[in-house]
Amino acid sequence: MSQIAFIGLGNMGAPMALNLLKAGHSLRVYDLSAAAMDKLASAGAQCASSAADAVVEAEVVISMLPASRHVEALYFGAKNSPGILGLIADDALVLDCSTIAPQTAIQLASAAAERGLSLLDAPVSGGTAGAAAGTLTFMVGGLLNDLERARPILSAMGKNIFHAGSYGAGQTAKICNNMLLGILMAGTAEALALGVANGLDAHVLSDIMRQSSGRNWALELYNPCPGVMDNVPASRGYSGGFGVDLMLKDLGLAAESARTVQAAVPLGELARNLYALHSQQGAGALDFSSIYSLLAPKTEG
Repeated sequence: MSQIAFIGLGNMGAPMALNLLKAGHSLRVYDLSAAAMDKLASAGAQCASSAADAVVEAEVVISMLPASRHVEALYFGAKNSPGILGLIADDALVLDCSTIAPQTAIQLASAAAERGLSLLDAPVSGGTAGAAAGTLTFMVGGLLNDLERARPILSAMGKNIFHAGSYGAGQTAKICNNMLLGILMAGTAEALALGVANGLDAHVLSDIMRQSSGRNWALELYNPCPGVMDNVPASRGYSGGFGVDLMLKDLGLAAESARTVQAAVPLGELARNLYALHSQQGAGALDFSSIYSLLAPKTEG
């Protein structure tokens, strides 16, 4: 079993860390939230006083942070806070599971290589339910032999592990996946809202579409209409899950990537504009399936 430093205990990171504990690994965790660390401590993890403290004697370092700027600050440092890249043991394995710009992942991998460190970009798909169940999909960029070294760790948190290619390829795969997810969720919400506006029952319409050509992941496993499906954010006030602002960030990464290679992503841009409007109306912290509330028919009174 490995001595693991786990940095970033949000909606995804916390259940991933818990699954590593269940698999028998020793964890030293750090997050800006004391409550998040306390929860992991109650499950058997050690709490570090800082990110630098977390990586002391770690054989594996895992980061799960919101955006590129957070990853850059963690590893390279920011203002008066030094980065942890120079503090990680020479033979350690570094896994960044955040969703960030591919170029940032490449820069981090290059800096790690200069130190002789093995580093993989390994963003995930599967949502908070997949994180809790240990059934995440990992999209990995980096050297194949490093992936084989990481596989026992990743297998404790996920069910599907794909080698997407060299450094940054995992991030590119994740950006493509999440752009499609944003499009599918917006389209699913729009279709359900149209049916409801015409007097259809959302349960019945969902059942019809699940057995028809409109079936998709958002409809079948993450229905955005309140009350249609249990144990999804839509049935708990859109709390938890994958935030609107995180989806907006990922759609922005897709647009940036498209501009870099001069690719056309018109539907991705439309989805990004919808989520930007939704965020501007105060929904940034809600689950991304709350896009239904932007499109749903408004009741009078």
